[in-house]
Amino acid sequence: ILVPASAKPLLLLALLCVSAYTTIADNCVYTFFIKTGTRISGGTNSVISATLFDSTGDSVQISDIETWGGLMGTDYDYFERGNVDIFSGLGTCTSAGTICALNLTSDGSGSHPGWYVNYAEVTITGANLGCTNVDFEIEQWIADDAYPYELYAYRDSCSSSSSAVRSHGKRTSVLDA
Repeated sequence: ILVPASAKPLLLLALLCVSAYTTIADNCVYTFFIKTGTRISGGTNSVISATLFDSTGDSVQISDIETWGGLMGTDYDYFERGNVDIFSGLGTCTSAGTICALNLTSDGSGSHPGWYVNYAEVTITGANLGCTNVDFEIEQWIADDAYPYELYAYRDSCSSSSSAVRSHGKRTSVLDA
């Protein structure tokens, strides 16, 4: 079967959604598509972590997203200018079974620590959950030498009523490679 190049991301998403049904009940498959901007020096060699939050206060932390679930190959240079990088791995499902907030963080290491991120798209699926896709527009430098001078970008699309619950946190799962 010939698949047009434009349909390949959707095919990958469908395959990941189907594959999740073979995992154990408490696990979800988390898949990230992260787009690095095309700005000069927009790529990074730093270690990138991600924390996902749901509306109940649960969170899932990934301390090194590249080591945890990098799908681009062992010799691939992640987070380079203009690239869309794909990461996928298993983790504990949040109580809500989906997410509504994301914190991307750089450790500021490497020869090029500044990073310009266009967007992050996160897909979550698990047994009896279906498949959910959440888009986070970032459009920000994650750097200590460029505005907003922070090594993280936090995006929250959860309802404002859940903010107090989320800030106290109910349960955190830490995922390492």
